[in-house]
Amino acid sequence: MRTAVNVAVQKYYGKRLESSGDLQTGAASCGSSCRPAPRSVTEALSEVHPEVTKRFFGCGLPFPAKLEGCRVLDLGSGSGRDCYAFSKLVGPNGHVTGIDMTQELITAARQYVQYHQDKFGYKEPNVTFVQGYMENLNEAGIGIEHSLSNCVICLCADKRAVLQQAYNVLKEGGELYFSDMFASKIIPDHMKQDAVLWGEGMGGSLFWPDLISLAHSMGFSSPHLISASHIVVYNSELKAKAGDISYASGTYRLFKLPRSPAMSNATVTYKGTLAEFPDQLDFDSSHCFKKDVAVQVNGEMAAVLQSSRFSSDFKIQMLDKQESKSETTPEYCHLNPFLLADKLGSSVKQCSKTSK
Repeated sequence: MRTAVNVAVQKYYGKRLESSGDLQTGAASCGSSCRPAPRSVTEALSEVHPEVTKRFFGCGLPFPAKLEGCRVLDLGSGSGRDCYAFSKLVGPNGHVTGIDMTQELITAARQYVQYHQDKFGYKEPNVTFVQGYMENLNEAGIGIEHSLSNCVICLCADKRAVLQQAYNVLKEGGELYFSDMFASKIIPDHMKQDAVLWGEGMGGSLFWPDLISLAHSMGFSSPHLISASHIVVYNSELKAKAGDISYASGTYRLFKLPRSPAMSNATVTYKGTLAEFPDQLDFDSSHCFKKDVAVQVNGEMAAVLQSSRFSSDFKIQMLDKQESKSETTPEYCHLNPFLLADKLGSSVKQCSKTSK
């Protein structure tokens, strides 16, 4: 599984980068959402050991609601920041597995297992770190309810393999909830050969529409865009190399639907049963469910709500009308992270440092 790209990324993140401040871009500053993070998430992040947070290289906040008791897999767990935050969110009856190919980061993350176990008051640790490749998740086990990733898929050459593996380990109704860097155009081959561009995520960023086709080819639902931020390149050398390609941080969620689900429109009503969201649940940037307010949704959204861990939080009434092919093939402008970032007016500056 070890490729030339793997070796370059391992060297970049294992040997070269000591902290997020060493990154040549400001992607790690993109951890903002179009909505304030729930208190449970901010509290969990605040309790992560400072040395773990110091080596955080993510570009978003991939923290969905209703995680207590879940089995979670972090794809490209790095220093373990998100894993340890999830450790608190899933509680003592849940479990978090972090997988990363870089030995230095796995070793660093393992040093703080006991610290966080004591911090959260658990009798047993609920976090495991495994050295391995996202393209081969045999080590992670089968039956994960939730997979996350934070600005790591852009570092992988074979994104199809990563998404396929993520799909394979998820239970039916489970989701992949991830933040990543996306490009406004297809990245040309010469940029993919640049070690710094690739290490910074710029050389391997996916052209955002390709995520939709990849997700569908795996069997995932259509992506749901949660939040987005522009990544503005100020470093003159990197900006010149990127040319007219723009970058954005986008957070998406993809669900593993039942095979051949019934695609019927439905009327759904949020019950207000999630403690942190008593009045409304913001499912993504396009769907806001208010308590006790009936909303008509398309067949795929109905299937997502029926098959996922949110099924008990909604009253779902299927309608007699079956969706036509045209109705199940919507336009995807609402999934464009650049348009959402424009709407939110959320620009994140990159570092102006030159390459070391």
